[in-house]
Amino acid sequence: MSFSPADLSRIIEMAWEDRTPFEAIEQLYGLNQHQLIKLMRRELNAGSFRLWRARTSGRVTKHAALRSPDVTRGYCPSQYKR
Repeated sequence: MSFSPADLSRIIEMAWEDRTPFEAIEQLYGLNQHQLIKLMRRELNAGSFRLWRARTSGRVTKHAALRSPDVTRGYCPSQYKR
């Protein structure tokens, strides 16, 4: 898949966000978790990729199926202030 620089930046930003599940990225950009990992490995430097993998591995909020059913949003209400 080929993404515009703006889309690529947004995908990386969403991947770093703790509360954005992998499923949201797949729904918006068509990248499943495996494809996202490959993209992140390609786009980030090695140290940043290792930090990202350590941060997302086992994180309940990154998997919609593991989240509490009470969580119905993918971001903090104060995240996108206007």
